[in-house]
Amino acid sequence: MSTKNIELIAEPKAPHFVGDGFRVHNFIPSGYRLDMERMSPFIMLDYNSKYHFSPSEIPRGVGVHPHRGFETVTIAYKGKVAHHDSSGGGGIISEGDVQWMTAASGVLHKEYHEENFSKTGGEFQMVQLWVNLPAKDKMSTPKYQAISNDEMKRYELADNAGFIEVIAGNYKDIKGPASTFTPVNMQNAKLIKGGKADFSFPANYNTALLVIEGSIKVNNKEIIPTDHFGLFENDGEDFTIEALENAIVLVLSGEPINEPIFPHGPFVMNTREEIVQAIEDFNNGKFGHLED
Repeated sequence: MSTKNIELIAEPKAPHFVGDGFRVHNFIPSGYRLDMERMSPFIMLDYNSKYHFSPSEIPRGVGVHPHRGFETVTIAYKGKVAHHDSSGGGGIISEGDVQWMTAASGVLHKEYHEENFSKTGGEFQMVQLWVNLPAKDKMSTPKYQAISNDEMKRYELADNAGFIEVIAGNYKDIKGPASTFTPVNMQNAKLIKGGKADFSFPANYNTALLVIEGSIKVNNKEIIPTDHFGLFENDGEDFTIEALENAIVLVLSGEPINEPIFPHGPFVMNTREEIVQAIEDFNNGKFGHLED
């Protein structure tokens, strides 16, 4: 057994709005050495910490925009989001649900507060991740996975300490419903105060924690407060977390994709030439059509 140690703990920076419906703290990429290469296959993490939106007759959100070369994963902790894309994917995600959109060769999509949530207002808390695709899959056919909370398998921890909710990958003998192109583990640890959970991932996997609620202690040493991000060194396999109060922790671990990364706005490819082609294809209407 070898321990995976914390490399850094990042506090949330000042939030900014994406569109008018997502008030986010950007952790990947950021000034904390959390760049796309260091966190591969996770190349972006925007965290909408808990925020109360007032009622609005016009849903807030982000209008039609393109993506190519990666996947977007949205995890709903509070509130509701409606999604539609030009490949026919779409639906509403509510508290506990996940939408996993594979942009791949290219889609247009839009994301807005769900209509009834918009009219009533309320607490909104979401994570959006960009998960990179290997070069061989970047131009594959787009797809959409709507993962409801009741589809996710749970591993019940001993002593009523809580449970691990598996979105992708595995926790012990429990497998998550999401299909991935490369090895990705994405889990919610939902622990009661004093509850502990142990994890084990290969040393070369890039592994991190985002504390959604409460606060935790890692390996009986470092304390990570609410809304903070903890990055592990690539020096071991095993770690434990303990809830210092009732806590929800997003656990991420994935095998890095050791290929060049060339991002430009909503496109993430391997070369500049591929970015130029993506822009040309978008301008020529090859990403399909979607009404705003």
